[in-house]
Amino acid sequence: MTPAAAVFVLLSATGPGSSPAPGAVADARPAALRDVAFDQRLGEALPLDAALVDESGRAVRLGDYFGRRPVVLSLAYYGCPMLCTLSLNGLASAMKTLSFDAGREFDVVTVSFEPKETPEQAASAKKTYLERYGRPEAAAGWHFLTGDAAAVAAVTRAVGFRYAWDEETRQYAHPTGVVVATPEGRIARYLYGVEYAPKDLRFALVEASAGRVGTPVDQLLLYCYEYDPVRGRYGAAIMRTVRFMGILTVLGLVALIAVLRRGERTAAASGEVG
Repeated sequence: MTPAAAVFVLLSATGPGSSPAPGAVADARPAALRDVAFDQRLGEALPLDAALVDESGRAVRLGDYFGRRPVVLSLAYYGCPMLCTLSLNGLASAMKTLSFDAGREFDVVTVSFEPKETPEQAASAKKTYLERYGRPEAAAGWHFLTGDAAAVAAVTRAVGFRYAWDEETRQYAHPTGVVVATPEGRIARYLYGVEYAPKDLRFALVEASAGRVGTPVDQLLLYCYEYDPVRGRYGAAIMRTVRFMGILTVLGLVALIAVLRRGERTAAASGEVG
């Protein structure tokens, strides 16, 4: 197992942002992993004034990508040999199955947390993942950014993304996941791992948009699902589903009774005429 894979396995076992059990388990964690986690900051504001650079070398601010649509924010470094590639591949695959389009219903912003990386590396990554996404028109909706240490620290700190440089492997130890934010720049949902269920991504976008994205069916389905912040995914809301099915049953019975009564009245009227 590579060091990067080991990071993911350990984080998956302990849970995002969780603390290991006291005693031997805590002591057994490699030094590079002791400060690695993804702490949730639900409802908190992103640093929209963070000064960054886009893939063309143009100076931008994080807030330039907010104000219209929900935003999927992913943190990666373009020279990552494994985890970041897996996470970006997983994001592109999940997006590809959605009927929503990046640049139309939502935007995607990928920020490198390695301050030494360049716009050229960002441009190369953009080309790779747009090809994987398979929707060329999304070039205006998926942005790959770099920034100096201060800007990177502002973004990672705001979303609770804690990572560390491992001198032994010459790589970053880091968690994986994406953040879904509201158009106003507030953190709405976290999705963890390197693969993202299209259902979870769709629900997160619908919720982050306050219903401006999606269909009435999405709103109906969301009634029967609820976000689990520990797992970073959506699961069935059992009691809501039971109540919803009960309501449907009652409505069905009311409709059936109405149809039967109408039939009785029609039959009675036919008898009187005869």
